[in-house]
Amino acid sequence: MSISPLPGSGSGVDRIRNLVVASSACCLPLEPPGEERFAMYDIAIVGGGPAGATLARLLGDRYRVLLVERRADTPAGEPGGQKCCGGLLAPDAQRMLSRFGLGLPKSVLVEPQLFVVRAVDVPRQLERYYQRYYINMDRRAFDRWLLALLPPGVDLRPGCRLQGYSAGADCVELHLAAGGKTVSERVRLLVGADGAASLVRRAMPAAARKPPAYVAIQEWVECPSTPPYFSALFDPAISDYYCWTIPKEDRLLVGAALPRGHGAAERFALLKTKLAGLGFRLGRTVRREGGLLRRPRSMADLASADGRVALVGEAGGWISPSSAEGLSYAMRTALALAEALEPGLDGCGPRYRRGLRGLAWNIFLKSLKARCIFSPPLRRLALGSGLHSLTVYPPRESQR
Repeated sequence: MSISPLPGSGSGVDRIRNLVVASSACCLPLEPPGEERFAMYDIAIVGGGPAGATLARLLGDRYRVLLVERRADTPAGEPGGQKCCGGLLAPDAQRMLSRFGLGLPKSVLVEPQLFVVRAVDVPRQLERYYQRYYINMDRRAFDRWLLALLPPGVDLRPGCRLQGYSAGADCVELHLAAGGKTVSERVRLLVGADGAASLVRRAMPAAARKPPAYVAIQEWVECPSTPPYFSALFDPAISDYYCWTIPKEDRLLVGAALPRGHGAAERFALLKTKLAGLGFRLGRTVRREGGLLRRPRSMADLASADGRVALVGEAGGWISPSSAEGLSYAMRTALALAEALEPGLDGCGPRYRRGLRGLAWNIFLKSLKARCIFSPPLRRLALGSGLHSLTVYPPRESQR
């Protein structure tokens, strides 16, 4: 496939900011009868996260692409538009950036850069340290950087929401809202890159089955002395999934994936209480975030394409069942769809499904791994064995 990555530049970020001001001009009212409509887009992508931005970048020089992004560009430091994500770039995602010929700019990185994970079985008071090669980054800055790489021909509409769509034999008609106005656009292919709560997927009959959903809650907490490791905590009293802590500069990111339903706030409060018992010194909560998180259990939970509608990233259930890592799957599904579209729009759905077979088996194998990780007896056996673990000699308080 002859898709070339485009280098980023400062002008790309300026273009995003300018589009916010001009976005109301993009959302014109529906044309009165007798007036000419705008030309049909080839592809509309709903969602400007890593999956949608990557796909738009790969296709923007060959197709007329509309990228709909509900988040408006906000000044640095404002919480608006922040996704509920730990902001760790796993090796699989690093590999995808390498395949695209991209390197992370310094502005995306945050301190500290750590290489060890503390895994804790809280009820059994078992813990081990494991070497891992994650890159600690600012997730919001990462998303903005990906958008800055878009080719000039991509029509990016920040602050714009999909309200619904209707798929016909020849096109898909989108109903969009922005700035208090509504607009209708026709496209030949609609791509849902709108995450775990995907509106695009909800309207796809062939994708009626969805992976189980969890509530992800994160708090940014002042921490007088951030620990020199990431952590993964397992406690059935809190969740049948897992909880995490991630140092970010002088803050500690505390998060949990909790079963949907009543009691999420109480479970999260219990997590913070147990963290204090494990030696974490938690201060004032600066910010709280929340969102849905999908957890595929089998290949039947995955969705790819149906007619003139396709899904990429977590919208299609493409996320690791064992770690909830989604950035690599976002980029891998985007690349698979771009390759399926290389010969043209006709027949891209079957080509896309074939291109995802290997990734579907990857999800299946990760689901088997998840059964071991989240089974209390097997987890205790793994932690008790100490296999592949490290002996850590943390610095004294005065040395930090």
